[in-house]
Amino acid sequence: MCTGDNIDTAIAISKNAGIVSEENSKHRYSCMTGKDFREAVGGLKQTSDGVDYVADMRKFREIKEHLRVLARSSPEDKYLLVTGIQASKGVVAVTGDGTNDAPALTKADVGFSMGITGTDVAKGASDIILLDDNFSSIIVALRYGRNVYDNVRKFIQFQLTVNVVAMFIVFFGSVVLKDSPLNAVQMLWVNLIMDTFAALALATEPPAEDILKRQPYDKDAPIVTEVMWRNVFGHSVYQICVLIVVLFGA
Repeated sequence: MCTGDNIDTAIAISKNAGIVSEENSKHRYSCMTGKDFREAVGGLKQTSDGVDYVADMRKFREIKEHLRVLARSSPEDKYLLVTGIQASKGVVAVTGDGTNDAPALTKADVGFSMGITGTDVAKGASDIILLDDNFSSIIVALRYGRNVYDNVRKFIQFQLTVNVVAMFIVFFGSVVLKDSPLNAVQMLWVNLIMDTFAALALATEPPAEDILKRQPYDKDAPIVTEVMWRNVFGHSVYQICVLIVVLFGA
């Protein structure tokens, strides 16, 4: 929790919210002021190319493992924290409603601002605006965000499988039978009619109940995974074998 409030107020609120427990509140890096944090990590530096970075990343990683509350924090402190976490290969989401949150909202991978109490500056710097100012709406955004990503993968896997089979059958039939088993109209029928409704069914599946219980995908993970490729070629081989039996059996 990053706040401009007094550290005693911040600790009391964070304990009520479950951010800080009695056990980890005793660590010296658990609750810090923005000034102490900034001085400990050496502040923010800039390369010749204009890229911001934390001066002492070794110290930052040590503090990051225990830091739960950052009180009396300035916009620079929030921006510094986001920059350091991203440099540590972390993915950062920031929520805020004030003008002083704008730098961190802009720098974060995902910025959430409040639609009712939030300033225009914060809304302009954020990626998602919570129209009802309800933090539980973030959970809804996470559920549907993961669901959309899963459905996109299902859609791609289905389309790749169908197209691999169609291309192979057309090529194989043209070489062996000297004539394509599927003409242009039939190919259009497969792609526009049969594929469209099946793909739409996959793309509109609602989120599963346990979708938030698994670990998030890595931001550098490919959208088509090795498992998907195995499924594509495995299903393609099965469908090709069935179609070849039908082709030559007929």
